[in-house]
Amino acid sequence: MIRNVVVGVSGGVDSAVSAHLLRERGFNVLGVFMRNWDEMDEVGRCSGEADLRDAEWACRRLGVELRQVNYVREYWTAVFSQFLEDYQQGLTPNPDILCNRHIKFDLFHKHALENLGYDAVATGHYARNSLGNFLESNTPQKEARLLIPADAFKDQTFFLAGIPRNSLQRTMFPLGDFQKSQVKALATKIGLQRLANKKESTGICFVGKRNFKEFIREYITSKNGPFVDIDSGAVVGHHEGIHQWTVGQRCRLSSFLQPYFVAKKGASSNTIYVAAGHVHPALFSTQIHIDPPNWLCSESQRRLLEMGVLRCRFRFQHTKPLVGCCMKISPENNFQVQLDAPLRAITPGQYAVFYDETACLGSARILSADPLKKSIEAQQTQVGNLVS
Repeated sequence: MIRNVVVGVSGGVDSAVSAHLLRERGFNVLGVFMRNWDEMDEVGRCSGEADLRDAEWACRRLGVELRQVNYVREYWTAVFSQFLEDYQQGLTPNPDILCNRHIKFDLFHKHALENLGYDAVATGHYARNSLGNFLESNTPQKEARLLIPADAFKDQTFFLAGIPRNSLQRTMFPLGDFQKSQVKALATKIGLQRLANKKESTGICFVGKRNFKEFIREYITSKNGPFVDIDSGAVVGHHEGIHQWTVGQRCRLSSFLQPYFVAKKGASSNTIYVAAGHVHPALFSTQIHIDPPNWLCSESQRRLLEMGVLRCRFRFQHTKPLVGCCMKISPENNFQVQLDAPLRAITPGQYAVFYDETACLGSARILSADPLKKSIEAQQTQVGNLVS
């Protein structure tokens, strides 16, 4: 029987309302505030201190004990250092996925269950658990699945797609059946209007409100290199470092008939290859190469291993519509994704996240994406070989 629940309290309205819903259901609730970024040492400040004050205020209003846990060192090692290394290698990482995987659903999860001895962990994420949003259907025989929430616009399963599968067995999502508007209305009703009116945080926490290029310059040394036209091979401009640019981004080079966009980056040569025009074929892909997936659904994993192919849905940006795809595994244990329709600016270092009709199946880091033009040429070659 689950009685004691640790809720991650962030200082926002979602985690505070989650704590209220848990109390309302009769659980013994402990709030824990995670400190992941040491703002006293950095120029780019998070809103950490203000968030802690809001968390303390909300927990006093709710009658919930609040404790703190410090993961600054672990966050730097597992998330921020990886973030910097990826940018130096010409990749575009997703620190939110890394934070959920390594900090919130690993270290924090283990702290709540093993060190504190509580029965379950709850978060304010917009997601659902197949065992019930309060684990009311939890049994050792049932596998938990990460389900799409009622509020499709606020759906945060994308950012949870990299978490350890076993963490779902003891994770509650109290807001899974709520719309964001309902959460704010409930917060106002129970005296938490201060949080209901609080501006939501967006973007990368440790960057804050600063320009990203200015932020990243503090950690990675600028190194000049060429912008090269991907079609002609001509140098059309110069940049101050591949870490300042991402695939699909407009380069704002002057004196050209069409605007240039980043098509790919060469880390070893410090070259950025650019394509003229927003719809240039080099910016689109239907075939993606990925790392071995982090599976949240053992049945989907089993089907892929047995059949060599899995039909599912794909996205690599959490706000974009899902696209049908086939995931394939080769005899050499290499994973590929074939999309039903071309997508623009599929970016190495980002995450491919997979779904069926109701659940998130898991995720995998994107290694590379074949340009649409290259795929077409390969298909033509295959046809020519068959004819000859």
